[in-house]
Amino acid sequence: MSEFMSTQTLSGPAPGYEIRDVAGKRKFFLAAILLIWAAIYIGSIFQPPLLDDADTVHSEAAREMLTRNDWVTLHIDQGIRYLEKAPLMYWTIAASFEIFGVHDWSARLPIALGMLALVLVVYRLGRRIYGEEGGFYSALVLVTGVGPFFFTRFLIPDMMVGLWLALGFDLFLSTLDQEKPSRWLCWGIAATMALNVLTKGLIGLVFPIGTIIVFLLLTGNLRHLLRLRLVSSFLVFLLIAAPWHILAGLRNPAQGQFTAPTSQVIHLGFFWFYFVNEHFLRFLKKRYPQDYDTVALWLFWGLLLVWLMPWTAFIAQAIRQAPYRLREMRARLTPQQRGTLLFVLWVLIILVFFSFSSRQEYYVMPGVPGVALLLGGWLARETASPLDSRERRSGRISSVVLMVIGVVIGFIAIAFALRSQTPPPNYDIAELLTKNPDAYRLSFGHFLDLTGKALGAFKVPLLITGIAFAAGTVLNWLLRRANRTFAANIVLALMMVTLLHEAHAGLVVFSPVLTSKVLADSIQQQLQPGDLVESNGDYEAASTLPYYLHVQMRMLNGRDSNIWYGSYFPDAPAIFDDDDSFAKLWRGDKRIFLWTEEDSIPASVKSAGYCELSKWGGKLIVTNELKLCPAPAPQR
Repeated sequence: MSEFMSTQTLSGPAPGYEIRDVAGKRKFFLAAILLIWAAIYIGSIFQPPLLDDADTVHSEAAREMLTRNDWVTLHIDQGIRYLEKAPLMYWTIAASFEIFGVHDWSARLPIALGMLALVLVVYRLGRRIYGEEGGFYSALVLVTGVGPFFFTRFLIPDMMVGLWLALGFDLFLSTLDQEKPSRWLCWGIAATMALNVLTKGLIGLVFPIGTIIVFLLLTGNLRHLLRLRLVSSFLVFLLIAAPWHILAGLRNPAQGQFTAPTSQVIHLGFFWFYFVNEHFLRFLKKRYPQDYDTVALWLFWGLLLVWLMPWTAFIAQAIRQAPYRLREMRARLTPQQRGTLLFVLWVLIILVFFSFSSRQEYYVMPGVPGVALLLGGWLARETASPLDSRERRSGRISSVVLMVIGVVIGFIAIAFALRSQTPPPNYDIAELLTKNPDAYRLSFGHFLDLTGKALGAFKVPLLITGIAFAAGTVLNWLLRRANRTFAANIVLALMMVTLLHEAHAGLVVFSPVLTSKVLADSIQQQLQPGDLVESNGDYEAASTLPYYLHVQMRMLNGRDSNIWYGSYFPDAPAIFDDDDSFAKLWRGDKRIFLWTEEDSIPASVKSAGYCELSKWGGKLIVTNELKLCPAPAPQR
């Protein structure tokens, strides 16, 4: 007899617990999903401070939308045009700032709400294809996934791309049930593509169109494409997506020839920079500037298993649900087979696309909801299968593998926690790390700096992680062995809530390396009208300072990276120094607060003298106002 009874009864984690009607079951599932989402995502939007680079660059761009009342051209650092990104994420953050005020949590709130929307759409999609339990499990896998959590810790739009894909594919599946698809369904698909283009550019077209066309080709139903009201749908797409692009092009025209840091460049305005440089040249790995690295192909594919751990222990069973013979695909597929095939293609199109392009670890995130749906479908099938079925036996085997991994990793984490020494009070985490600057262009490059000595700072998160991982995987195995798969899956979900909470606690401990908020606070205490704030290097490295101080930051040898193109518009502020101009400023009358890494203090600063105002996270604030430093203690 199956755990989910044919009378729509749900056997829950405790003996005798059941929900006898579909409406009650749905309410229970939705309440559980909302509670877990809130525990993971709302609890983590208040700290740490916003990070240097993406967090504060994007938050600053959103804030300047409000202060300038310019919702077309993004600006950063109080006047530099920032043309490389699509606007939708910035619109949502700016709207949040307008409603709630400018806070760290209000900057993060739209990403958290977008994640909730994605989880609910995945629940709906899973319910459509795999039933109520399939929808619940799919949402559970996604909301407790490692990758979705990690890549919503800073402000990037990739999970929002997944939202529009999921919504569009839900509408597309609805059209397959209609001989003549409703215009509203077709226009809805076009709208999701337009919103995706406004979220992250042309991949908002490539991914859904590529997935749908390959699906229709494999199923021998390409004629269905012609039923999707292509002309009117294209007009809907243009109505939503085109206005911003046209206005951005008109307001950011070509500026002629200029000398870039390494070559002569003809400034061709917004359209060349946004479409050619940021899309086509990035895909071909020829984008300028090359301020990014690319993940090895094997790692890019392999990390997909990590991003939804521990659920990917069941990935082999989930994939086997899909029809894989062309003859089988050309036959009349059931709705479940159609959905499963679409979900597989959703993931594969994204993986294959980035296999030929530059790629970061998080570029696969828009495909992760598809994997969550496949896993949710199989978990529902396992739960509903007879007690002595192949699915139950397969689930138990996977749970053994997961238990071995969990126990080994758990005991390693516990051993590190118990053997590591707690750092002294008021320690600086940066002093316990090594430096691997070649890895910093990768999303988690800084975490490669961790040493055995530094692990003492993470003693509590490591200990709780080890206990939770080992105990959770063992309990999951015991429950599956007892044929209580629903309870086993709830245990895995609660284990992940604990692990993600501790991962966030670890990020807070590590955050001084990733943010300059403490240094900004030290400047704020001394800042007076007319003072200058400058970074030694790129804007992104110290972008926390202008965001928290509400000042314009000058850059020493920093006319590069995200701001280089915008800096060559005639209205760009003159805030770029070379060694000579900076040396004159440093010896001049104005007070300067210079952000620099410890081992990169400029020679002109050393020769002229400086006061070290503050030091934290491997970074310094030095000033030419020597009297801000306390007098040295008298020699005894």
